[in-house]
Amino acid sequence: MNRKILIVEDNPEIAYLVELHLRDLGHTVVVERTGTDGLSQAEAGEFDMVILDLMLPGMSGLDICRHLRSQSNYVPILMLTARSSEIDRVLGLEIGADDYLTKPFSIMELVARVKAIFRRLDALSNKPEDIRLIQAKELSIDFGRHEVVVEGKPVDLTAKEFDLLSYFVQNPGQVFTRAQLLDRVWGYGHEGYEHTVNSHINRLRTKIETNPAKPQHILTVWSVGYKFRDQHALPG
Repeated sequence: MNRKILIVEDNPEIAYLVELHLRDLGHTVVVERTGTDGLSQAEAGEFDMVILDLMLPGMSGLDICRHLRSQSNYVPILMLTARSSEIDRVLGLEIGADDYLTKPFSIMELVARVKAIFRRLDALSNKPEDIRLIQAKELSIDFGRHEVVVEGKPVDLTAKEFDLLSYFVQNPGQVFTRAQLLDRVWGYGHEGYEHTVNSHINRLRTKIETNPAKPQHILTVWSVGYKFRDQHALPG
């Protein structure tokens, strides 16, 4: 399927290489070289994905990611970074990037991750009608629209918060370790970043739980991990 992808990368060689391989897959690709132009393009056009460098002239990739995640329209973000420090990787994931790659990277790995993100989105949008909308007490999740409602009020979730909640709701009562959640929700084993799961769950609880200090939906299983409450979520 043809997708429209925005690449925001100031290194012309990397931008050209990524653009070339994505075009070979049949995608339409737009390239911008500065953060300011990249953000303007992202807001002006309807893109299926943004591939975003961390260090950019004009505006950083983190600032662009943060800005895009403040908007109502969700677009997948794959972040590229020349930095290998833990804080940059974790921050990129926690402000809403769907995935990241550290330079230098294999172009085949980048292509694989792009495909994995699109497969995940397709799986959500192609669910049968009877499970596209799941109701769990006062919590409602619409997979097709990428929307969550709590007690009749829309809740603004980041991409990963939505994916994490969706995975829990579809596997009620099952206990997952932090490493398992990283692998199954983020799509790759981000070894050493299990605390990223903790921070996402804490933020998710503040948005969907009546009392985050005494959660009724996402429960902690001490010394193991987390689970969604034992009562089965029923299709709405």
